[in-house]
Amino acid sequence: MTAFGFAPLASAAIIGTNPPALPLTAERIAALPAAQQRGWKEYLARSEQQLRVDQAFLQVELRQHQLKETVLPPSGRSANSLPLDKPADWYGGAEALRIADIVVSFQTPAGGWSKNLDMSLHPRAPGEAFAPDNRSRALAAADFDTPHRTNWNYVGTFDNDATMTELRYLAKVITVVESDRSGSYRQAFLRGIGYIAAAQYPNGGWPQVWPLEGGYHDMITYNDDASVNLLGLLRDVSRGTNEFAFAPVSLRAMAGSSVRRGVDCLLATQIVVGGHRTVWCQQHDPLTLQPASGRNYEMPSQVSSESAEIVLFLMRLPNPSPQVVAAVHAAAAWFEKTKISGKTFQRTGDDGRRLVSAPGSGPLWARYYEIGTDRPIFGDRDKTIHDKLEEISQERRRGYAWYRDSPRRTLEEYAVWSKAHP
Repeated sequence: MTAFGFAPLASAAIIGTNPPALPLTAERIAALPAAQQRGWKEYLARSEQQLRVDQAFLQVELRQHQLKETVLPPSGRSANSLPLDKPADWYGGAEALRIADIVVSFQTPAGGWSKNLDMSLHPRAPGEAFAPDNRSRALAAADFDTPHRTNWNYVGTFDNDATMTELRYLAKVITVVESDRSGSYRQAFLRGIGYIAAAQYPNGGWPQVWPLEGGYHDMITYNDDASVNLLGLLRDVSRGTNEFAFAPVSLRAMAGSSVRRGVDCLLATQIVVGGHRTVWCQQHDPLTLQPASGRNYEMPSQVSSESAEIVLFLMRLPNPSPQVVAAVHAAAAWFEKTKISGKTFQRTGDDGRRLVSAPGSGPLWARYYEIGTDRPIFGDRDKTIHDKLEEISQERRRGYAWYRDSPRRTLEEYAVWSKAHP
């Protein structure tokens, strides 16, 4: 195994294969030191019980309404059907309330929401599934993205801003609607925050899907900024300002506690190389905290974009601890070390985008860097790992953002922040 967790291969064109992430299981928990096992056992039991409750709820609906099978809801990005940028008074209007009713109807028994739901059309009908068809359209044999349960995929998730978007939308509605009309929205909001608290791991991290779904979904998930967005929501709730002024004091306290534990997890998962802190992976194993795989082409590595958002969140904490300050300085140094100047990532023909010379352009960063060498690496759907973008399939060259400039904004903010926190 290499320093970053995948098996090296002999071919010069392939530098390794991506290993599967290990789900959270009773067997793995049993291997922990005895003092650590209780909290994890209780967490896993709570997840398994909630999964049974969620699935039984749907089965009871089917029997009560004499339905033979579930119907899939309309698919679409939740963020597109739940606007968060309207004037405040819009959220008290008929259209906003119609959408809020749809949001409440699709809340799972556990208290979360699925992803890729179009909530602009109709409320959930009895027997209708809580999630659309979220399966990958390009599954290969033994694909890491293969659903572990048929017709039960991403039922309650933080992926693609799910659950956070619904809660922020409901908060905006609750703020402008008379209290005698907002009861169902308040109840849904409180259940949603409770769902986030229930999903949080004993060490402060969050999985991508809860109740747990297995595979890489059980990893502490920074991919697509899931954990950072959760922390941002909970931070806003804990402050009780703006649209969260209605939040009870007890809920604010619970949210604040979750944020503190989440920050502790961020610090604990920062990758250390040669005694020096660097950045983060997209996923970290919940028990070992080590970098872990995601999809077939997402390997254990140092990632630039998600790490940039983590650092932005840490820099915006009031009165940061010495540990937070040290983590930010270390990550900023890594961004400086790995930046690529004088290049752009652009389409150069029918075979997808490439990194091409462009004097004066940049900086850019590769999405993935090999832990220990800081060289850019690239994954393919067949789980092969490469050190040259040109070696991966045309479909992956076209279908993934292998270079981005996300850390640029982070370094700009760091230039100001570092003066106050030398």
